[in-house]
Amino acid sequence: MRVLVLAIGRMKQGAEADLAARYLKRALQAGRSTGLRDIEIIEIRESRAADAERRKLEEAIAIANVVPDAAVMVLLDERGETLSSAAFADRLGQWRDQGEDVVAFIIGGADGLGESLRAKAKTVLSFGAATWPHQMVRIMLLEQIYRATTIWSGHPYHRE
Repeated sequence: MRVLVLAIGRMKQGAEADLAARYLKRALQAGRSTGLRDIEIIEIRESRAADAERRKLEEAIAIANVVPDAAVMVLLDERGETLSSAAFADRLGQWRDQGEDVVAFIIGGADGLGESLRAKAKTVLSFGAATWPHQMVRIMLLEQIYRATTIWSGHPYHRE
């Protein structure tokens, strides 16, 4: 299974980029033995439209143009479902075990995600009710993907 992380906006150099790179590297290394072929980060330019609805529409179109048609689409949104790390690993593992080729996690920009994406999404997940900067969401998502691989392999990183 391949994992795509599509994020509106760029990760600027600094501590956040370093931490994201660290979890990506760990997830890639641990994932190979657990059925993850690749994890790819795709950054999508933020819309420069004057109003929020137009920005969300333009960003949704850009995302839709990149996500493969058969991908399992997962949106990250504060209004989504919250999962424990073990439940996240179970959900991701189910898609892997069902033979899903691509799981695409979508991280919106400052205005959120367009409704057209929500209609296509298999799941909408939340990392809590707080609003997080997209850079932090990317780090938390990559850490959870890494944690999932350690749960699958019985590695002691995750403790119940």
